[in-house]
Amino acid sequence: MGAKAHFGSRLWQTLASVKTGIILLIVVAVVSAAGTFILQRPLTDADQLQQAYSPQTLRWLDLLGLTDVFHAWWFALLLALVGSSIVLVSIDRFPKAWRLLTRPYLRAEAHFRAVLPVQQQIPISNPDQAIEVAARTLKQRGLYARRVMDNSGATSLFAERNRWSVLSVYVVHLSLLLILAGGIIDAFFGYKGYLSLSPGQQTDKLELRDKTVRAMPFTLRCDGTGQENYADGTPKKWWSRLTVLENGREVLRKEIVVNDPLVREGIRFYQSGYGITGEVESLLFTVSPAGKPQDATQITLRPNAPATLKDGSTIRLLKFVPDFALQDNQIYTKSNYPDNPAIQLAVIGGDGKTSMAWLFPRMGQRQGEIPYDLTLNDLQMQAYTGLQVSHEPGQWAVWGGCLLMALGLVMAFYLVHQRYWVAVAEDKTGATVLWMGTAADKSRDHLQDEFNEMAEEIRAQVAAEPKTRAAKREASLVGA
Repeated sequence: MGAKAHFGSRLWQTLASVKTGIILLIVVAVVSAAGTFILQRPLTDADQLQQAYSPQTLRWLDLLGLTDVFHAWWFALLLALVGSSIVLVSIDRFPKAWRLLTRPYLRAEAHFRAVLPVQQQIPISNPDQAIEVAARTLKQRGLYARRVMDNSGATSLFAERNRWSVLSVYVVHLSLLLILAGGIIDAFFGYKGYLSLSPGQQTDKLELRDKTVRAMPFTLRCDGTGQENYADGTPKKWWSRLTVLENGREVLRKEIVVNDPLVREGIRFYQSGYGITGEVESLLFTVSPAGKPQDATQITLRPNAPATLKDGSTIRLLKFVPDFALQDNQIYTKSNYPDNPAIQLAVIGGDGKTSMAWLFPRMGQRQGEIPYDLTLNDLQMQAYTGLQVSHEPGQWAVWGGCLLMALGLVMAFYLVHQRYWVAVAEDKTGATVLWMGTAADKSRDHLQDEFNEMAEEIRAQVAAEPKTRAAKREASLVGA
């Protein structure tokens, strides 16, 4: 039992050591840095990892969890150790701070006055008058002086400023705990993924970065997407109009742009991309019977939406190749952009006869026979929006920790806990003096100057007080 108690005491002392906490924080920083330099799964494709590292190196990196640092069990354990160290350090040192806060040392005893580094002694003849002058001066400087009476009936003064700043270190500790807790929550319960939607499409499924599929608690629909460009043609802005559906009912609509996401039930949808799907949305043609341009008319073709001409014939879009190329007598597309489109049309006459042809608008050619002349005036491609999706349930803890840390740092660096004592005492020669002393937890040089200035002010007022009283007495006699 004694060995267990000894081990527990040693473990407590080790974890409650500031040195241990600093070492653990350094280790977390080093490991986090390694997680930014080493390619991480699932953000990096398996092929890219195999190209970057040899098979043996990659095997060891996977075995040690270095390819997914921030989700590794040992990283969560490391964060837990840091949090435990912070808690134990706070528990070990908090009682002293609490005593200083709730039970300050009010009376300057002789042994205390002997060792206080910053002090002044002012010769006085009237102790009560000197105490009143000191209390008045402290009040003028924004310090409320508490009167403390000892067993002999003598009165001394105690004042302090920024007493709550003694808790600044614990505010910082609490902020670190919140940030660590938020990180652990996000590591185990958060997720990130990607969605690609074209206008009119909707989904309630999300593909995560590890290629698994996760159901969302609502349905997301894309009502429109687009790209705005600068004068030189470079992209200026991507946008998407999104709608959230719950039980078939629209509950939220928003047009999002980069850095202005849609948020629903803690899930954020960020605008991250825009592109062309390779599918055509609409084709605008001028159509006329062969050799009769005077009978021309305009039609709009869409996939699965044929157009009917005045003579009763029907034109249907069979196939669209955005960037036509021919290899081994096979048609394929080089890209999703309509740089060299190829369009296959079918014409169904009023008599039911069908004819087909390929149109190559950029080359001004066509293959096949249809009884119409067609000119392509415009085409619109189907676009898609790329959405980065993230669910970070620990983010509020992280943000709260950051705000709390800012408060704690302001308290630690800009608020100085200052204490002042004033008492009537005897100097080494036995003469009566007004003893003044002060202490601060930091900025002692500045405090020394401020304290000396205050002491000189009290010294001057104490010296002038008899003359002031005599002048008042003489004025009252004259008035009488």
